[in-house]
Amino acid sequence: MTDDLPAGPVFEPAPRPHDQDELRALSAPRRLSVDDHMFTAPGLPGTFRLQLFTAPGARPVAVATQIAGAEGMSLMNGAERFAGAVWERHCPAEDQPPVWAEQQLWPEQPHQETHFSRVVFADADRYRPRGPKWSVITHDQLQDLVGTPVATDRGDGYIPRAAEPEPRLVFTEFPVARLARPAPFREPACMPTGVPWWRRRLRQVLPRRGGARTCCWYHGGDWHTVNAMALQVLQRAQAQSVDPDGMEEFATAHAAEAGATRWETEALATLFSIGDAIQPSSGTGYINGQHRVQAMLEAGVRRTVVLHHVDET
Repeated sequence: MTDDLPAGPVFEPAPRPHDQDELRALSAPRRLSVDDHMFTAPGLPGTFRLQLFTAPGARPVAVATQIAGAEGMSLMNGAERFAGAVWERHCPAEDQPPVWAEQQLWPEQPHQETHFSRVVFADADRYRPRGPKWSVITHDQLQDLVGTPVATDRGDGYIPRAAEPEPRLVFTEFPVARLARPAPFREPACMPTGVPWWRRRLRQVLPRRGGARTCCWYHGGDWHTVNAMALQVLQRAQAQSVDPDGMEEFATAHAAEAGATRWETEALATLFSIGDAIQPSSGTGYINGQHRVQAMLEAGVRRTVVLHHVDET
């Protein structure tokens, strides 16, 4: 259950009639005024191709294209920061961010149909858009919006990142309350906001156990039970010097021995999967895992297992 970088593009519902009306109202013949094949800005943890379309009296339209998994922070995770940086650098006189569309290219699926997403922000202060919501916009709709062709490739100016030394992977025990405040974005019905500090403290004193819910996978079982098993798995694995790549299989075997339910087995496996483990970022967020952390905080789980990438020096 990868939380923060899906295994493939997320196909949202097709635009609703009023969305199409809005696109028609925004449409205007624009020109391609910026085609930056390696857009970035100080402090931005990622790159992408920026096509910016402008016309007098029309709101600028920015189209961001990125190779998934190869350019740092993904367009989905960095939507607010990336759009804010383009707004500040190229449209500083505008009182709202540019109309934002984005496309992630998946190298392992070269024949997949071109897919763009339009991102609408709920509100924005100066160069600080907030509250992104994604919806599908087709290539034809995007070209109708800007009134000129829109490139769908990454561009000849793309410069792959230099290969970096492989970090050492380390699974460790970690206090849940010390993890960064999550900001879930795919389960709005049951995870509308992060957990405030006072509720964290309350749940640590008065934990909530059991009570599986049907709203989403993350609330589908008891994270207290899963994390109790996870700490046992970690202790046993350390004693037996289990390689990080073998931890998921080791954890699954432990769950079978313990008579775990299907959901508990799946949840335990995610904590020890190299691709799905909870990974705090070097800043104040997550590389992966914020939905599970949200569910743990709501339940008052005290300790979990996280994956750290330790750079070899």
